[in-house]
Amino acid sequence: MKDLQIRTPGPDDIPAIHELVGDLARYEKAEEEFVASLETYRQDFADGIFEVILAETDQTIVGMALYYMTYSTWKGRMLHLEDFIVKSKWRRKGIGEKLFDAFMEEAWHRNCSLIKWQVLDWNEPALRFYKKKQAIIEKNWWNGKIFRTDKVKKPADPKKN
Repeated sequence: MKDLQIRTPGPDDIPAIHELVGDLARYEKAEEEFVASLETYRQDFADGIFEVILAETDQTIVGMALYYMTYSTWKGRMLHLEDFIVKSKWRRKGIGEKLFDAFMEEAWHRNCSLIKWQVLDWNEPALRFYKKKQAIIEKNWWNGKIFRTDKVKKPADPKKN
């Protein structure tokens, strides 16, 4: 694709990023779980909580890789790919490959020993893409999570003991 631009976003791109995450939530059949507001995205982007690489053509954002730095106690520096999406009408044009390669380049630039992400077991196109990239798809680790809600008891402050 000739006019494809891979770039980092500015604050004005946050609505498009938020919209892409909504598209991903719909694709993953979990739209009702996408509750982070646009304002939350604006603040967290400004605070450096996450970073993004965008794919743009004809001044239209068509895909993104949203990631953040983390740490593996076994491997060292790690870049976690939280969301990776190309709008459906733009798939199969090499955009995803260019985005993923830019993400991997960023990990190498930061001297990361590991990059990591999750993929749904039913998402065959994504699994094929990652396997083509020589990714290891783990099946032996289970995810754990706790959402901050009114029903979850706040932990005791360990500093007060």
